[in-house]
Amino acid sequence: MSDSTHAPAAGHAAEESKFAAYVQIAMLLAVITGVEIAVIGLPFATWLLVSVLVVLSAVKFMFVIFYFMHLRWDKVFCTILFFIGLILAGGTMWALIKLFSVEASLPLSVTWNAAAHYAHLV
Repeated sequence: MSDSTHAPAAGHAAEESKFAAYVQIAMLLAVITGVEIAVIGLPFATWLLVSVLVVLSAVKFMFVIFYFMHLRWDKVFCTILFFIGLILAGGTMWALIKLFSVEASLPLSVTWNAAAHYAHLV
C-alpha cells in the first residue's frame, strides 16, 4: 500500500524533470536563434556566414525533431524513415533550384558572355 502512495509523487517528479528539460531546450533554441540573427550582420565572407547559419539551423533542427517531435524515444526504424524522407525532400529541393535557375530560364540564342553576366543572380 505504501508503494501506491509514492507512485504519484515519483510520476510528478518525472513530469517536472521533463518540463524542465523542455524549457532548457527551448531556451537553448532561443539563444541559437539570437546567434543566427547576430551573425547576419557580421562583416565576414558570404560563404562563411552561410556555412555558420546552415550549421546552426541543423543543430536547431536536430533538437526539435529529437525532443519536441519525440523522435529520440521512437524506434530506430521510424528515425530511419524520417531521415529518408528528409533526404528525398532535400534532393527534390536541390533539383528544383537547379531546374528553375537563371541559366535555365535564358533563351537558347544567348551567348556564353550573357549567361556569365546573369550568373551572379543565382
